[in-house]
Amino acid sequence: MVQFYDIREVSSESLSINLENGVVEKPKYDFSKSKGFRVLKNGFWGLFFGNVDDKTGLKLAEKNVVSEGDADVADVKSKGKFVFKAKINPKDVDIEEKIKLLKDVENVLKDSKIVSTRIAYLENVRKFSYKDSNGSEVYYEVPRIGIIIHAFAKDKTLQFYSKRLLKVAGFEVFDDTPFKLAEEVKDVLNKLVNAKTPPSGEMNVIMDSSLAGVFIHEAFGHAVEADHVLQNSSIVADKLNKKVADESVNVYDDPNIQEFGFYPFDDEGVKAEKKAIIENGILKSFLHSRETAAKLNGKAGNARAQGVDEPLVRMSNTYIDEGEYNFDELLEDAEIYLVGSRGGETNPATGYFHFNAQYGYIVENGEITDMVRDVSLSGNTLSILYSIKVGKGLRFDPGFCGKAGQLVPVADGSPPSLVKAFVGGA
Repeated sequence: MVQFYDIREVSSESLSINLENGVVEKPKYDFSKSKGFRVLKNGFWGLFFGNVDDKTGLKLAEKNVVSEGDADVADVKSKGKFVFKAKINPKDVDIEEKIKLLKDVENVLKDSKIVSTRIAYLENVRKFSYKDSNGSEVYYEVPRIGIIIHAFAKDKTLQFYSKRLLKVAGFEVFDDTPFKLAEEVKDVLNKLVNAKTPPSGEMNVIMDSSLAGVFIHEAFGHAVEADHVLQNSSIVADKLNKKVADESVNVYDDPNIQEFGFYPFDDEGVKAEKKAIIENGILKSFLHSRETAAKLNGKAGNARAQGVDEPLVRMSNTYIDEGEYNFDELLEDAEIYLVGSRGGETNPATGYFHFNAQYGYIVENGEITDMVRDVSLSGNTLSILYSIKVGKGLRFDPGFCGKAGQLVPVADGSPPSLVKAFVGGA
């Protein structure tokens, strides 16, 4: 007997333009429309993907139920429609104007030390419709748009720096922000090529908003995804309702914030809702799909998919909330100030993390001094959370998060925060 079924229909319309060292690559337009069918029967999922009518799709998905299992789903029903209206629809803007924007941004970067530039423009509209055997029926349209600036500069060393503006919005986001970002890229690179190598050892580190946001997403956020908890590959699997951080720490995942990880309904049709992950240092909840919510008595709403692929437990806009320290107070105890992230590695099962910052500064007697390059940060997630001093000034950074071969848009946020961790060369 069929326990549950759902039907998703997703269309995605995208345009990307790249300008590399003054040369415009051929603009790339993509349109895809597909349907995904899932049937849960005897505790086992059957899946089918294809543009067929609902009855046929469900029959083919049911045919793919080839065993028995222990899967179940939380009984959730949602109804609703959401259409995000951009102030300036990118479709109404000529492609020539989009290319001119890229060229104008590139002009800001022109400098004797900068040897290579790449500027990418992207726009996308995702239209999503969903219905299931519980009576859910939802629909949304969400546009995303952005510009990504990459540059290399050379003097004593060859250095790379990048900035990005990615939003749920229309063409109206392109005010003077891309030009300010390009100025920042140029200014930072001019100093970075002649910056010192970093000191090494355990020290008091200020993570800027961007690096602290990456920390909370990568080092902690993946550990509270309930599929990792069920696989016993999470350092906090047995810590629900227990203290995991200093009592000043509050961490949330909120898809309702109109940052890059925004969605009105998840890919299982569940209405978006703010989730308290840590409150006053206590682990309050994991992030769930319908299936993990049924197994762990949690709340569904964090199942996401690329296209109509199988929905996985994912973050949205994940952030450390505002703390009580202003930046000058953090500087008083700091030995180094690290800015941005160039990737790294984390292990949600052990809590170990290692990130490369984009650059940093030595801090002496509460004052920011020499810039350092090729600098890394490593430590243990829970140790960091127990000793962290959270600052003021919450900011979000956009990006794409990968899991099981699927990419989804997310945003990480934090105020600047002071931690004790290991610093070294990247």
